[in-house]
This record gives sequence, structure tokens and C-alpha cells, in this order.
Amino acid sequence: MLLKMRQVIVVFSLSLLFLTSCATQAPSRFEQAQQESSQRGSSAVVKESESGGSFNKFFPPSGGGYERVYTQEKKGFAEAKLKKDGKEVAVLAISDILNNPSAAKKFEKSSQKIKGYPAVSQGKTGTAVLVGYRFQVKVLSRDSSFSEGDRQTWLEKFDLNGLSKVQ
Repeated sequence: MLLKMRQVIVVFSLSLLFLTSCATQAPSRFEQAQQESSQRGSSAVVKESESGGSFNKFFPPSGGGYERVYTQEKKGFAEAKLKKDGKEVAVLAISDILNNPSAAKKFEKSSQKIKGYPAVSQGKTGTAVLVGYRFQVKVLSRDSSFSEGDRQTWLEKFDLNGLSKVQ
């Protein structure tokens, strides 16, 4: 009887294992994001995009109690965290919009300018400028102490004119 019971449990367990391994799983959040961006018509990084490392020279330097720490560089994009007293207060980024030309649309009706370049607010925590109709330079607050005025000040510290000369 005990042997028969073990056989039933083993058969049941193997059946359950087989059924669960064959079940389709929902896509992970990364797979889902990839599917959604593909459906919107986004494509991979275009060949003509600048390397992320080439953007570093246009970022503002550390100073005035702030530390700039580069966190990501990839083709068409570079990002740095801005820290004050060891705490992240903002994220600074430059992206080549050749990869996403529709990103320029939000600047078309902009009446705000920073150093002569069209600027827009993005939600309550972001401010961006469009340089040379090709590069989006963005500052995102990561702490409530870092205001819209702070974001604009830090955008002015980027070498926007130098970035505008990149072909």
C-alpha cells in the first residue's frame, strides 16, 4: 500500500511539474517594455549616434559642494548623478535624439529658453533643453530640495554651445 501511495505521489508531482513548465508566463517588465517600445515604432540606436563617452566633456564639472558622478554611457546617451553631501539630488543627462526624432516635438511650442535653446518642463521634476535639433540635455530632481530653478541653473552650466557643434 505504501509503495502504491509513493507511486501516485511521484506521478502526480511529475504531472504537475510538466504542466507548470509548459504554461506560458507573462513577460517580465523588461520584455514588456521592449514590446511596447517596438510597437511605438522605436528602433535600435542609429549608427550615426554619438558615443556616450563623447558627451562627458559637455557636462558641468563638480564644484560648489556638488559632486558629479558618471553613471551610464552608451551609444547616444550619457548620464551622471549630482550629489551634495553624499546624497543624490539630481540626474544630469544628454541624449542623441537621432534615435527618437519625435522627442523634438515637445520643444516646438516652447517659449522658454536657456542660453538661447528651447527649454521645457517635464512633469514636476524635469527640465530639458534641445540643442541643435539633435541633443536633449536634461536635469531631473531626485530630492525635493532641488528646485526647478536649480535645474535651470545646472542646465546653464552644461557646455551647450560646444554640444551644438557636434555633427
